[in-house]
Amino acid sequence: MKVKINLNNLKYRYDIYQIFNLFYPYDAIEFGEEESTFEVIVENHCIILKTAGKNLEKTFEEEVTKQHLKREIFKFLKSLTHKELPWGTLVGIRPSKIALDMVKAGYSNDDIIKYFRDNYLASEKKAQLCIDVAAREESFVNHDKNLVSVYVGMAFCPTRCVYCSFASNPIGGNKKLVEPYVECLKQEISAIAEYIKDKNLKVQCVYFGGGTPTSVDEKTFHGVMKEIYDDIISQFNPEEFTVECGRPDSITEEKLKTMKDFKVNRISINPQTMNDNTLKSIGRNHDSKEVIEKFNLARSLGFDNINMDIIVGLPGEGLREINHTLDIIKKLSPDNLTVHGMSIKRASKLHEEIVLKNTVKIAEQEELNKMYEATTIAAKELGMKPYYMYRQKNMVGNMENIGYSIEGKESIYNIQIIEEKQTILAAGADAVTKVVFLDENRLERFADVKDVREYVKRLPEMVEKKIELLNTLYS
Repeated sequence: MKVKINLNNLKYRYDIYQIFNLFYPYDAIEFGEEESTFEVIVENHCIILKTAGKNLEKTFEEEVTKQHLKREIFKFLKSLTHKELPWGTLVGIRPSKIALDMVKAGYSNDDIIKYFRDNYLASEKKAQLCIDVAAREESFVNHDKNLVSVYVGMAFCPTRCVYCSFASNPIGGNKKLVEPYVECLKQEISAIAEYIKDKNLKVQCVYFGGGTPTSVDEKTFHGVMKEIYDDIISQFNPEEFTVECGRPDSITEEKLKTMKDFKVNRISINPQTMNDNTLKSIGRNHDSKEVIEKFNLARSLGFDNINMDIIVGLPGEGLREINHTLDIIKKLSPDNLTVHGMSIKRASKLHEEIVLKNTVKIAEQEELNKMYEATTIAAKELGMKPYYMYRQKNMVGNMENIGYSIEGKESIYNIQIIEEKQTILAAGADAVTKVVFLDENRLERFADVKDVREYVKRLPEMVEKKIELLNTLYS
């Protein structure tokens, strides 16, 4: 379906597109006069909205702002579609920042809830969620420019999931790239460690993600882990070292023992779903039984801080499927539960199947709302509270990604990366170094190239540019 909008003032085009995209996420939204589905007229003190059989005219004493326009279009489309979108017009990716700033400024919870409702038409539940997350984040958010974290990225996965848009090359067809990539990754880790030492910085967290770090064989995995340990862990003694094992089909007892040997104190084992039919359809080579086996193996080896990721809104899943996933996870009782809303990335295979071919269906809004609510209830039953949150574009149901944990098992790295108050030194293809200027409340980014071959070719250049950027803060 195409949604065509006749707009009299194109300076509002992007803002209008954002709101229409909330209600028509899988449709082509275009602007033009011919055969328009909607007409939007914006004057100094007036907004007029028209579509077949329904018109709205709203006048204001003050001049019309973008916020006025977003709210009126949101209410107009809500009355047409009858969709309940709890975040209202809020499309920013870090809504808890708003609450955190207001908490610091002395606003009460009621003031914050009213602000979210009046400005964004957001529900009281979502505003309270932001307050709850902000309350837990406040004691963790970094205030020391010399306290940094390190990210290491493995650019390979066992297979590529249909929703993925990351640098995660299926390892089966890229075996020849693994060795040169890993050698360059080790060099970059060493260069980062040398810089940290030269500048007398402190390391709070190390996060080994990807891709899937455990997708490589045991010997290669051991080699990378030893590099991280020798260069960073043993020298700077960070309080948190996470390995995102991710795919259970890539986890072995030997790799888990390697992690224990090199002082990993937090891991992720990510099923995404416990429904075997869904796992097969999204491109995973494991079943739910293997998730349970690998989780129990990790517990038996002494891992006492395990995260599990799940995704709400996977193709073909509804409330029954998400409840089945949650029932199994509650029995396993992980220490963290990260709930992701399915995001339809343009670079993913899923975007093609949903948007372009219309061959895959996602649950309707009403059911998605119930699915998200089920995850909230499950987290409470596990004794967990929300501690970090972020949102992405094109998320089904216009919801959020949220991390729950039991007290004392929060991922400090996740909080720092989302709140963007700590410098992150990153190594690996598509890894993004973020340099945070606390005094100026700004950050600068440098991304390593995404393509593995280019990463191998251009490593010296990327290290040099990264150091140039870092030197603007640590001169």
